[in-house]
Amino acid sequence: MTEAKPSLKRTLVGKVVSDKRAKTVTVLVERRVKHPIYDKIMIKSSKYHAHDENGEYKMGDTIEITESRPLSKTKNWVATRLVQKAALV
Repeated sequence: MTEAKPSLKRTLVGKVVSDKRAKTVTVLVERRVKHPIYDKIMIKSSKYHAHDENGEYKMGDTIEITESRPLSKTKNWVATRLVQKAALV
C-alpha cells in the first residue's frame, strides 16, 4: 500500500506584488480575522519572499507558496503553482 502522506509543510495562497528580484517574488497574503473586542471582520496581510527559480510568475498573478528550508536571510518559501494568471489591462 503506497498511500500519499499528508504534507507537514504549510501552504499559502497570495498575490505577487513584486517580481523585480532575481529568482524571487514577493507575495502578499491576506487573511480575514474577527476583531476580539469590536467583532468586526478585518483584513490582515503579510508579505513573504518566495523562491521562483525560472522567473515564471509575474506581478498580479495569484500563486501558492510552500514552506521550505531557509534559502536566504529573508526567503524560506517556494512558489509551487499558479492559481490564477494576472488579467491583462
